[in-house]
Amino acid sequence: MTIAQPTLPLWEDEPLPDHRSRIVARSSDRFAWLRARSQGVTATDVARLSSAKALQSVAQDKILGSGFSGNAYTDHGRAREPEIAKWVRAEHRIEPSDALFHAYGERSHLATPDGLAELNGTLVLAEIKTTASAWKSIPRSYLRQVWWQQYVLGAERTLVVWEQHLDFVPISTEPKCRWVDRDDNEIHQLVGLADQLLRLIRR
Repeated sequence: MTIAQPTLPLWEDEPLPDHRSRIVARSSDRFAWLRARSQGVTATDVARLSSAKALQSVAQDKILGSGFSGNAYTDHGRAREPEIAKWVRAEHRIEPSDALFHAYGERSHLATPDGLAELNGTLVLAEIKTTASAWKSIPRSYLRQVWWQQYVLGAERTLVVWEQHLDFVPISTEPKCRWVDRDDNEIHQLVGLADQLLRLIRR
């Protein structure tokens, strides 16, 4: 499969409307949140879009359902996220968020960042992870997720925060974190892949 070159996003040369006007659902209403996510391309979907083969796999899961409902690792992540979010708020002034947003000009491009704030007039996001591995760098799949969220929200930076655990017990009293800046070249590629994914699932 040839991966088509993406077109420029509609917002490229114009200011974005306030992100709060583009809330689709909230994860606190899980039924509405899951239903809205099923009808578009989310950051979780985009994280997997590493190749043409991966594109086909994600499309199949979107059409048929992946059958994955969680495991001990995802359960641990859900349990720890609120506690890590408290640290993010205290240390970096980024508020937790459960809102699902759509991109300006494309209601099928969706993202639910773990946190967001306007700092010095700039919108920034937070993404929280738990891991059993020691990261030397942020995994590429998570970077794709971060860049997608930046595109959907119109954000400039994301604080990626991760807590390592051993047998589901955190190994440190504080998580680690690193800022990731917006990369429009990567975003343009992801927008093109997402649009191909939408075409596959809407056949």
